[in-house]
Amino acid sequence: MCRMAQVQSKLRSRWERVPPNRVKRMATTLTRPEVPEVIERRIVLYGISWAAYEALLADHLDRSVPHFTFDRGVLEIVSPSIKHEGSNWALARIVEAYAEAAGIDFFNAGSTTFKREDWERGFEADSTFYIQNTDRMRARTEVDPTVDPPPDLVIEIDVTSSSLNKLPIYVQFGVREVWRCEGTGVVIYNLAGGRYVESTESLVLPGLSADDLSRLLEENKKLSQTAWLRALRQWVRERKSGD
Repeated sequence: MCRMAQVQSKLRSRWERVPPNRVKRMATTLTRPEVPEVIERRIVLYGISWAAYEALLADHLDRSVPHFTFDRGVLEIVSPSIKHEGSNWALARIVEAYAEAAGIDFFNAGSTTFKREDWERGFEADSTFYIQNTDRMRARTEVDPTVDPPPDLVIEIDVTSSSLNKLPIYVQFGVREVWRCEGTGVVIYNLAGGRYVESTESLVLPGLSADDLSRLLEENKKLSQTAWLRALRQWVRERKSGD
């Protein structure tokens, strides 16, 4: 059996262990679900080659899900739940609204793939933002981390506990800041001295705190998206007018 077929066989075996009464079984191993799933699917495979990882990326080039993270032979595949996507949407809107009010230029690169074969690492975050180098990156059709700068901000939603620690990957790529939604709130990590340090406030969007993010995310669960966006914009305007 060829290497790619072995990977697909492993994926199918792991995927089908999820009890059928909890989630709808996918028609094929990695097809995009037609409707958002309530239960998040997350699997980790070991002993995967770089060639197999790149083949999976090529197979899903025009699909927004699943998300792939590769770390020196370890492959994590996540098919986000509706809760996961909702939290990502809200945090991305906070970035955009706050940056606009503060007059900070930004470029939302979404879940763009960042990968380097020489490091044997690659990731697709839930959202990635450029604050610096926005003009340069806005014109790009794809990212080459060997020559392009890293994103300034990565948003990572961890609805279910991940078996793969992505922070060392983000460190090596040079991501300045990570917002990690861990269920109980949002934690901000700033890159300092080759490692991430938990911080109470964002460095890429000064004045925005982890408490602000957690509170706004909690409010998003209670309001319609339209009402929440209206409240978010009002809060940002009041915050910036007081600066």
